[in-house]
Amino acid sequence: MAASNPRCRVRRARWASLLAFAALVALTSRADATDVRIKDLTDVEGVRENYLTGLGLVVGLNNTGGQSPTTRQFATNFLQRYGIRLDPEVRRRLRTDTRERTNNVSVVTVTARMPPFRRAGQTIDVMVSAFDDALSLAGGQLILTPLSGVDGVEYAIASGPVSVDSFTATGAAASVQKNHPTSGRIINGATVEQEICTDFAVNGRMRLLLRDPDFLTASKVTKAVNLWSPHCARAVDPGTVELRIPPAYASDATTFLASVGAIRVQPDVKARVVINERTGTIAIGENVRLSRVLITHANLAIFTKEMPEVSQPAPFSEGETVVVPRTEIDAVEEDRPLFEIPETATVADLAEALNALGVPPRDLGVIFQQLRDAGALHAELTFE
Repeated sequence: MAASNPRCRVRRARWASLLAFAALVALTSRADATDVRIKDLTDVEGVRENYLTGLGLVVGLNNTGGQSPTTRQFATNFLQRYGIRLDPEVRRRLRTDTRERTNNVSVVTVTARMPPFRRAGQTIDVMVSAFDDALSLAGGQLILTPLSGVDGVEYAIASGPVSVDSFTATGAAASVQKNHPTSGRIINGATVEQEICTDFAVNGRMRLLLRDPDFLTASKVTKAVNLWSPHCARAVDPGTVELRIPPAYASDATTFLASVGAIRVQPDVKARVVINERTGTIAIGENVRLSRVLITHANLAIFTKEMPEVSQPAPFSEGETVVVPRTEIDAVEEDRPLFEIPETATVADLAEALNALGVPPRDLGVIFQQLRDAGALHAELTFE
């Protein structure tokens, strides 16, 4: 049996990708509007994560620690903090002499995200990253490190063994590495010592912040809440809905907010096309529409073949042997049909048209840019 043509295999792969793309967008365009809970559309003002940072020391490394002046200075300060007084000459040599071995320790930055309503005694995860020239943090142990907020207050203390999801194998002439061995995580590695005050209900009022601000969505949220509890909600702007706590919930704002969060509305979504040029991924929103437009798409393929020849002079002549280049080049442009997309076309119509043209996924971004430039695409075009 004859071997399959590589071009046929490429075309079949392209058709499979386009058919999957067409099925996805067609299914999206035919789907009915979905009711979404208010809690999935909004955030409560004042309820947020807080970022904590600290600078610590990881010990117990297997000759993969740092050798920079920062490492030696930090090691000296660490010893003095625990009452170990070094001779001035020893301190000077440890800070400046690169022959002093400190490759079993590493200076690291410790970061954590403290969720709201976290109480004293509870734990949070921390990320540990090398601050000096350490090669790997695998097998290291983080010494007690205070974590502070932007206000300088210490809210948590971190410590524990560093888990590094990486490995490095080195041979005489080559090495291989997976992920980054200079960053790791400590699960439940920090204990909260001081709580962060979170006020979400002030003077009997609270605010909901829409994650995707929109006038119509804010209006729908307001109407839905007022239907459940009259004169309770007011749209301040496209991204903010203010709530007034009813007298029945005056002492139980948590239950009131839970009830409001369970109310379902139909959010309005902007017509948007998002293109990721690095991966060739394109996401098309349901409300994307096209004016009447004519599309054609053709691929230009250029084939080259190098066949150098050796020119050999006659025997006993004064000529030289030289290599003469020989190049064969050909350009082939595939014929593509014209395809007309009618006015008020949906996402499914657009997918069908692009599928009929046999457009590879990575060429879709160029086509959408040209549709926008022609004024036929009625949607926001976003590139990532």
